[in-house]
Amino acid sequence: MGGCLAGLVWLAVVVGVVAGCWKMFEKAGQPGWAALIPIYNLVVLCRIAGKPEWWCLLMLIPLVNLVVGIIVIHNVAKNFGFGVGMTLLLIFLPFVGYPMLGFGDCQYQG
Repeated sequence: MGGCLAGLVWLAVVVGVVAGCWKMFEKAGQPGWAALIPIYNLVVLCRIAGKPEWWCLLMLIPLVNLVVGIIVIHNVAKNFGFGVGMTLLLIFLPFVGYPMLGFGDCQYQG
């Protein structure tokens, strides 16, 4: 019974993150469905962050991917008019941060 409840909670979190990313992509003028496609969603995230698409290849290198990922996420937050606080929220609580970007009042400024 507890496993079933945990599975439902996990599913709700995943649906929230995907829905938030979908709306965030659309706000940035990108196709929302791209949030569903692995690897391609990183390409689109790099576009939203204003970074070259080849940065996705850097995400394949251990440890480098951590630095590149943080830079990309920070630039996404900046392009929506936020600072370091939103970057930290997107890193540590993405199920809160991405729906805030997607469904909130902020606009893409990139």
